[in-house]
Amino acid sequence: MTKKLTISLALVLLNLNLFAQNIDIDILKNINQNRNQNLDKPLNSISKSVYPLSFALPIGLLGTGLIKKDKNLQRQGLTSLASLAISMGTTYTLKKIVNRDRPYITYSSIQPYYFENDPAFPSGHTTAAFATATSLGLTFKKWYVIVPAYTWAGAVAYSRLHLGVHYPSDVLVGAAVGAGSAWMCYKTNRWLQRKK
Repeated sequence: MTKKLTISLALVLLNLNLFAQNIDIDILKNINQNRNQNLDKPLNSISKSVYPLSFALPIGLLGTGLIKKDKNLQRQGLTSLASLAISMGTTYTLKKIVNRDRPYITYSSIQPYYFENDPAFPSGHTTAAFATATSLGLTFKKWYVIVPAYTWAGAVAYSRLHLGVHYPSDVLVGAAVGAGSAWMCYKTNRWLQRKK
């Protein structure tokens, strides 16, 4: 009985994995092959904005806090930097463990705007963008901060598909890692402040 159950479970999981992979590549093909190529350069610029902005914003918060001698702003800057470090460390580790090829390596029908050499899963650009957007949203709980921050992060995520360098699942997991790390660091910072 246990052997039959194990085999049945293995078959179900295999079918789910194949089904999910088919959805993943179908969505990517639809976006990448039907893309407006006039948007390639602007979306590549959005992708390239990730690392400079993701580091500049927390450093700016920390620097402003130091200049104004505002301990709260300093903590928020450090918390944002911590969330970025944790999320990028998690993403780097997952990339090494999973070692998923870029979609254009596996599927010749994917037309990349450029080529990347590191593994695809999860998307580092999306991770950093969502860590930054979530940190900003938790720090400044105003719609005029949250809406632009998440619009930018969403544009980064879309750009990775449009440019043909990631699968949708790479982007979804990157967004979850980035947002989750920022939320965890925010909650940890609040807990530490209550302990004082």
